[in-house]
Amino acid sequence: MGLFDKIRGEFIDIIQWLDDSANTMVYRFERYNNEIKNGAKLTVREGQVAVFINEGIIADVFYPGMHTLTTANLPILSTLQGWKYGFDSPFKAEVYFVSTRNITAQKWGTKNPIILNDSRFGMIEIRAFGTYVIRVKDAATFIKEIVGTDGNFTADKIAEQLRSLIVTRFTDAAGESKITVENFASNTNEISALVQALISPEFEKYGIELTNFLIENVSMPPEIKTEIFELSRLNAVDLNKLTQIKAAKAIENAAKNEGGMAGSGMGLGIGVVMSNLMGQTFTGTQQQSHQQATATPPQVPATLSLFVVQNGAQAGPYEMATLKQMIANNQITPDTLVWYAGMANWAAAGQLPEAKELFGHTPPPVPGL
Repeated sequence: MGLFDKIRGEFIDIIQWLDDSANTMVYRFERYNNEIKNGAKLTVREGQVAVFINEGIIADVFYPGMHTLTTANLPILSTLQGWKYGFDSPFKAEVYFVSTRNITAQKWGTKNPIILNDSRFGMIEIRAFGTYVIRVKDAATFIKEIVGTDGNFTADKIAEQLRSLIVTRFTDAAGESKITVENFASNTNEISALVQALISPEFEKYGIELTNFLIENVSMPPEIKTEIFELSRLNAVDLNKLTQIKAAKAIENAAKNEGGMAGSGMGLGIGVVMSNLMGQTFTGTQQQSHQQATATPPQVPATLSLFVVQNGAQAGPYEMATLKQMIANNQITPDTLVWYAGMANWAAAGQLPEAKELFGHTPPPVPGL
């Protein structure tokens, strides 16, 4: 080493840190024999803080700008080293540069499932993960509580400790929020804000500010997810209309088959009746359930009315009770032509499933009378 190099190493004029990393939080300025020359220039860039430490004691803190190191701007260090009237010789002190920029894309997640008591599904296990952003808010506290004498401290060295704290507070927040598990996905912003509010005071104890906290996903056991999906579909679908649509499709498919209901000439009419009956049956089930919940009586289902041909002319329509009496009086026979709304053509009463039961309970005419 030449004389010039030796002198330059012993008497440093410029103290600075050119940060070229994305996650370095603290960098210790290395120097020859820890000596700093009186009047040296300290450059602190935006997003940095310089902390002077004397024999393990935190002294002066410098913020962005260029500073000339004299007794005027090193009051604490001057007191610690006994500089009453200034100094001319080099002095020894450790200089730590602390990054105050946001450290982004920090990940957190639950290693093991956490157990929650859901009001709908009982005790369940969930997992969660997301990201958070931190920055050093109080450089002196951060060095004292976390860094110590580490000369190159990165975010990775504190990540595990912060993640454990986040998972603990997330569990508390998820339980206190009283949000049902199926609504977690639509309330991640609210839960994220609640967790951030719980964690921030804990981070500040270490001199760290939690500037952003996000929950990206909350997962649950497959069987719970399947049940939630099924319940959501039931709540969203009009079951009465769904049954009618399915009945209509089934009748349409049956009508396309040879020898099916279409061959009787009444496929369309019976299809409409079956659709109406199925709709009425399902509606009755829904009304019964609603009645149990609200104590309101259900609506009376509509009855089927038929037009009949009597004495060569159209008569009616007659409801089933009237038709039954007319059959008993031999005014209507199985060969009597009948029709109701939805049928394509008139048909013999004995061919209708609805009327067959009426004829089945009526004795045939006495022979010879």
